[in-house]
Amino acid sequence: MITTSLTMTGVISTVKARARKGLGGHVTGTGYFASVDEVTERLAETGYLASTAVATTVFLADRLGKPLLVEGPAGVGKTELARAVAQVTGSRLVRLQCYEGVDEARALYEWNHAKQLLRITAGRDEGWDRARTDIFSEEFLLARPLLTAISGDEPTVLLIDETDKADVEIEGLLLEVLGDFQITVPELGTITATRRPFAVLTSNATRELSEALRRRCLFLHIDFPDAELERDIVRLKVPGVDAALADAVVRVVGALRAMELRKAPSVAETIDWARTLLALGADTLDEGVVRDSLGVLLKHQDDVTKAYAQLRLDQVLDAS
Repeated sequence: MITTSLTMTGVISTVKARARKGLGGHVTGTGYFASVDEVTERLAETGYLASTAVATTVFLADRLGKPLLVEGPAGVGKTELARAVAQVTGSRLVRLQCYEGVDEARALYEWNHAKQLLRITAGRDEGWDRARTDIFSEEFLLARPLLTAISGDEPTVLLIDETDKADVEIEGLLLEVLGDFQITVPELGTITATRRPFAVLTSNATRELSEALRRRCLFLHIDFPDAELERDIVRLKVPGVDAALADAVVRVVGALRAMELRKAPSVAETIDWARTLLALGADTLDEGVVRDSLGVLLKHQDDVTKAYAQLRLDQVLDAS
């Protein structure tokens, strides 16, 4: 594994080396995929069945070196897309999980204050100028996900997960990282990526992201898949399910999504339900099996109650 260097000397040396190879000091794309078809085929090898729209956007993000903003309902494969890209490209996956209150120290970097204090104490007979030079060096810097992804020389997929859950202020931190693929550490200088990570931001659209952030990204909306694709996903992820049961599962899930529920079942829950039916030994769907296992698909009691009242299983399964 290639070691990570945060020093400005290391960055400059790497840029010069890439220039000698004819690659230039600023990489525009990661170059993982040669075509849209290759994206589809290689993602499928990991178990991720990508639609043409998904494969095309991934290819363009790779070719143009642009971050990819993926929005859509929870459970449709946004995070899994980043994992799949990392797997097929042999890249390390660096993940920043966003949440309310995440700040610069958790996203970018922070100084190891305890270690700095020990260094100052150990060198108490030294002058401050010498001690200051030492304590604000790479040895005392704790790299968090964004800096880790930017400063590495190895292939990297940077996943900024659930961006919409972070405070608005965190988007300001992302602008420099995603716009120029660089981070400024006042005590060290500006650290610029010599090998751009493949960056994926996910959002459940619980709040509107800023236009400045959106401009820096290619946009992809992943919705619930059509019935044919979802059947293929179920049969791939749950090998023991036969075609008839997979079709019935997808039909029922589609009927539930058509209702006005607080939380419609996602693809992940469709897969969980198929596994549940196998565990129950059910090879067909009937009213009893569906009622007993609805808690796998629906996570709110009022949704379950509505499904009990409105779901007409015979009509759903007989629909052409």
